[in-house]
Amino acid sequence: MISSDVIRGYNDTIILYLLLEKASYGYEISKRIKELSDGKYVIKETTLYSAFNRLLKKGYIESFHKEQTFGKKRTYYNITETGLLYYQEKCREWELTKEVINQFIYHSAERQ
Repeated sequence: MISSDVIRGYNDTIILYLLLEKASYGYEISKRIKELSDGKYVIKETTLYSAFNRLLKKGYIESFHKEQTFGKKRTYYNITETGLLYYQEKCREWELTKEVINQFIYHSAERQ
């Protein structure tokens, strides 16, 4: 299982990635995260909805109501053009982050 501290800075990126496929709602997104990570990362509900609020405020996603479930409207989220640009920026940042961290991990292994 991956520590939430390690992945915290990339929750937004993960959510935006899933919204590239199609508009979705909270439970479905959390289920896909668990599924695509082979159960190694399970996002907490509070973390997920905090991310939704942050992404909405920044204009990276938009929300809308769709079908009703047991009398309640379900809130769906969709990535915006600004969100797509942000996602692409975070992907480039991740590549750089991996490059830097790998310098310390692989060089450390060579020293041992």
